Amino acid sequence: MKAYALFQQYAWLVNTIYRAGKITLEQINRRWLNTEMSGGVDISRSTFNRHRDAILNMFGIIIECDKKDGFRYYIYNAEVLEEDSIQNWMLSTLSVNSMLSDSKEVHDRILLESIPSDGENLHKFIDAMKSSVQIKLTYKKYGSDSPSEMTVEPYLVKLIKRRWYGIVKFPGEDGWMFILAFDRILSLELTKEKFDYPKDFDPQAFFRDSYGIVWDKNIPIETIRIRAFGRQAYFFRDLPMHHSQKELESTNEYTDFEVTLRPAAEFLGMLLSRGAYIKVLEPQWLADEMKKRHEDAAKLY
Repeated sequence: MKAYALFQQYAWLVNTIYRAGKITLEQINRRWLNTEMSGGVDISRSTFNRHRDAILNMFGIIIECDKKDGFRYYIYNAEVLEEDSIQNWMLSTLSVNSMLSDSKEVHDRILLESIPSDGENLHKFIDAMKSSVQIKLTYKKYGSDSPSEMTVEPYLVKLIKRRWYGIVKFPGEDGWMFILAFDRILSLELTKEKFDYPKDFDPQAFFRDSYGIVWDKNIPIETIRIRAFGRQAYFFRDLPMHHSQKELESTNEYTDFEVTLRPAAEFLGMLLSRGAYIKVLEPQWLADEMKKRHEDAAKLY
């Protein structure tokens, strides 16, 4: 069997068990036979066990059997599927691919968005991360008349809002990180110069207090209280603004939320895009800034 077909089966199996909470092999098999992937062939216990082992080795996801509860299977470490982890992203992507492959008769009714990026540069960037070597690249940022060349140390990559970003550091400069959009990289080559990736660097912690891709340690962390009107509260509940989001109070007219982060320009842009459906309550400086920006926008009309 081709590797891609196997990956589809792994994604389907994890997704089926995760969504069920707990499920027997017999129930899994019934759902399996309803997919085009099965070809009408049962999933045997030996195949199931091989898939379990492969899923553990590739994704670090543990499928356990509760013998005391009717021999039902469940995801032992389900938390990895509830985080912004590579396992979650890979399985989500594979699950969508599997769903699309199983829906050929309605392909023309499933509309997707493309992700603008040079896959070759992304591949090279990740190779450089694995080898801990510096990269030399040519980059043309927005608003610049000409591209610039630089040699940097590749630390991590991040996908957000359909764009791939690389987070890099200039050799010899302590502490400061720079964010590069892959669709603005004109060329990228690996060098032979090694660099020491800090063992104590935590990519998740790096963005923990940020919104989106903007990271600026000069912007202090603040607790922000936001009032959402109408249906906007449902959107914030389903798609939280930030992992720190808390719901404070809810009435028939509004719901108050709280987040703790560095309020950089990208966060303000998100708030402004909600128009009259949200109001910043605290801090006062941010409420004033929002008011000013709305007034400036209104003057354009």
